Amino acid sequence: MSVKLTQRQQQVLDLIRSEIHRTGFPPTRAEIAQSLGFRSANAAEDHLRALARKGAIVLTRGTSRGIRLTDSAAAPHQDTSAASSAVEHLVLPVVGRVAAGSPILAQQHIESELSVQPSLFAKTPHYLLTVRGTSMQNAGILDGDLLAVHKTPEARNGQIIVARLGDDVTVKRLSRKDDHIQLLPENPDFDPITVGPSDDFTIEGLAVGLIRTQTN
Repeated sequence: MSVKLTQRQQQVLDLIRSEIHRTGFPPTRAEIAQSLGFRSANAAEDHLRALARKGAIVLTRGTSRGIRLTDSAAAPHQDTSAASSAVEHLVLPVVGRVAAGSPILAQQHIESELSVQPSLFAKTPHYLLTVRGTSMQNAGILDGDLLAVHKTPEARNGQIIVARLGDDVTVKRLSRKDDHIQLLPENPDFDPITVGPSDDFTIEGLAVGLIRTQTN
């Protein structure tokens, strides 16, 4: 970046990049404070606001993970080949509501297509899923957003996934227990979903990024 950052600001920015690359989503203020040894989440908030003023990130009010890297901060150490590949675009299907029991990428679910830069995402996405509802709002995933999804049947504990449970498709955080799985919301108004051994459960994909369709 052309704007000079303090050492602490650079550490915060590097942590945000690392978590987005590892999980597809930024850390919370509390996680930043814990990782970097700040006394409180308020100290992390001060650094985030400074990064936002310097154009490194964009903050979304009211969400604990409402942090987005700007284009200039997303990949600051690109070489020539990486820079040239960044201009290449993917054309991804945009999936709306998914009918019960039918494949997510069935033609009747595809509302449109959107051209995106692959470099914006932690992994190459295969489609964009229109978010419905507010159960993941504290992860910065808002109603109407387009969730970038990498198709895979596997996910690590703590990652945000697209899952099929019975006839429903949902976006939740994966929590594996010894004898069961829980699908955790990021909104205290919603209850966790417990998946039993006899439930019809499938991981459809991994959330690898987000496109905001509306601005506050």
